Amino acid sequence: MSVKGLVVNYLQLPYSVHSIKLRLFAGMTSQRYFFLILILGSLTALAPFSIDMYLPGFPDIAKSLHTSTENVALSLSSFFIGISAGQLLYGPLLDKYGRKPPLYFGLALYIVASIGCHFSASIEMLIAMRFIQAIGGCAASVASITIVRDIFPVKENAKVFALLILVLGASPMIAPTVGGYVTTAFGWQLIFLILAVIAVLISLAVIFFLPESYKPDPTYSLKPKPIINGFITVIKTPQFYTYAISGGIAFSGLFAYISSSPLVFMEVFNVSSKVYGWIFAILSVGFIGSSQVNSLLIKKYKSAQIVNAALIAMVIISALFVVGSVQNILGLVGTIAMIFLVLCCVGITSPNTSALALAPFEKNAGSASALLGAFQMCIGSVVSVGISLLKSQSSIPMSAIMLAASSLALFIVLIGRRNIKERVESTGGSFGAH
Repeated sequence: MSVKGLVVNYLQLPYSVHSIKLRLFAGMTSQRYFFLILILGSLTALAPFSIDMYLPGFPDIAKSLHTSTENVALSLSSFFIGISAGQLLYGPLLDKYGRKPPLYFGLALYIVASIGCHFSASIEMLIAMRFIQAIGGCAASVASITIVRDIFPVKENAKVFALLILVLGASPMIAPTVGGYVTTAFGWQLIFLILAVIAVLISLAVIFFLPESYKPDPTYSLKPKPIINGFITVIKTPQFYTYAISGGIAFSGLFAYISSSPLVFMEVFNVSSKVYGWIFAILSVGFIGSSQVNSLLIKKYKSAQIVNAALIAMVIISALFVVGSVQNILGLVGTIAMIFLVLCCVGITSPNTSALALAPFEKNAGSASALLGAFQMCIGSVVSVGISLLKSQSSIPMSAIMLAASSLALFIVLIGRRNIKERVESTGGSFGAH
């Protein structure tokens, strides 16, 4: 759709909303569009980069702080807790003060906490600083998703989310390698200074190049009861809970892979850390590439149709993965192939479930984005912890969780869509009948 067509669609919106959007679209050249996606993608990737980059430094951190690797892993747990809790904090702030002021605060907090991680002299301080770092960093991911909902038409959101995944995908491909080199050459502390510098550069881009996409709402109350009521309003929306929960559960297949892959590949199949890095990169390409294939699919099909087909495919592939794992007939190449195909399904499902979950919201987009992110992180954290506790010497737990996740996600979509009387497919008061 042309820029002119997008502007015409927004003429049907209330003046307080479309006046901002018309101004944003008036000068939307392809170059500006690319730069906007790059900034939003960088915001989305900040938290994952913060996780992946310091993972190779675990042994050095443990040695430096005179503790165990297991205790260092608690700094990862505190980061996950901070992300899950922080997203719920920023949702109401984004809806009351606009998108940029809370984002400034979060990025500033992230920078200060990153410097605190650098100077941590004990594991307790590192755990605390990582929690604060996550509280700051999650503002970036919540704000970026919310801004997408603000600026772009609903029918374009899935395409934009797919482009953000393209930027986001750089994290698992680049961050561990960079972190390993930095740790070996300069020590683990420098990693957190690099993260602080990255946040500073992103902050400058936000200040000078990212437009404010939402007019502050002085009537929005930050008292606990109205905030809770706002979250309840979002959760009670059938289209939101259907696609937010199903999308979060399906996305947990990615967490199952990330948590299990070191054990499966390096201990079960005895590949070297170098080979494992290449396998990780190849599988990341599957996840990222499929999200871009989705950009082609949404030109011919509705997001809801794509979600249904992708989840059915994920169930079938996961079932074959389980059978192959139980029978021990897949081998290294077969296991890689099964994971690759499952991640392709996740890569196609995720942008569409996100777009559909946020589609009904204008005024509460910040709260909806926060809940969407919190669902994903909470479910993912439970899956990661569960796999860690199992400590199985096979790919069975990974494949079983992928099958359970895809089956449950498909069930939720099939049941939940019955309650969606009018599914939002585009903006401007245009609805697609379910």
